[in-house]
Amino acid sequence: MISPEQILHFKKNGYLILPQFESAAFCESVIALAQGELRQHTAPIEYEADTQYPGAPASRDAEGGRTARRLLGAYARNASLADWATSKKLREILHALLGADVYLSQCHHNCIMTKQPAYSSRTGWHRDSRYWNFARPELISAWLALGNELEDNGCLWVIPGSQDMEVDSAQLDELQFLRTDIERNKILLAQATPVPLKKGDLLLFHSNLFHAAGRNTTDTTKFSMVFTYRDATNLPMPGTRSSLHPDIKL
Repeated sequence: MISPEQILHFKKNGYLILPQFESAAFCESVIALAQGELRQHTAPIEYEADTQYPGAPASRDAEGGRTARRLLGAYARNASLADWATSKKLREILHALLGADVYLSQCHHNCIMTKQPAYSSRTGWHRDSRYWNFARPELISAWLALGNELEDNGCLWVIPGSQDMEVDSAQLDELQFLRTDIERNKILLAQATPVPLKKGDLLLFHSNLFHAAGRNTTDTTKFSMVFTYRDATNLPMPGTRSSLHPDIKL
């Protein structure tokens, strides 16, 4: 379980780090699994070229275009990943933050992130809820660092408390990323802070929290595993991407 102080930290800042949540041995086993899936290009995979983010290859046929960014469908990909995503220790923490009934979304995140050298792209400032369709933008993502995550290999940056900030359409570009060329956004971005993680650390963050990530400038792939959760009343909107696959009750 997490303490009342940790719950208050999450509610105020929109994120919470739980150090050494998982063992190094488990993290290494997931990396080994991911490396095998990458070697075989086991679908479903999102490639860097698919994102069209700054620094990404122009197409899958361009140099580096087949660089994987996400091994999708992690819950259905391997039983050990499904077991972790619905484990008792994670479930108890999510119950404390979301309530008695918690569901895992198979439509969002549900992946192993593979930020690779050379062709990894930069991710601009965004809220994950920008393309999600639920009754409320109040989901929580659980991000497990499978290795050390630092600024040089593209760790996350966050704007603490931004999950509760009102942002109008003029502050966003056409892809719903936070514009960096207007004064009120510059004031907001001045509050940004990196979130370095060690292997086995768990980062919990609100779906409305503004966050971003740089490129991986090292020579080693950074692996992370991410799942997203909602409470029982926060249903996906019928007919949208968020309802394509059934949610899993923890």
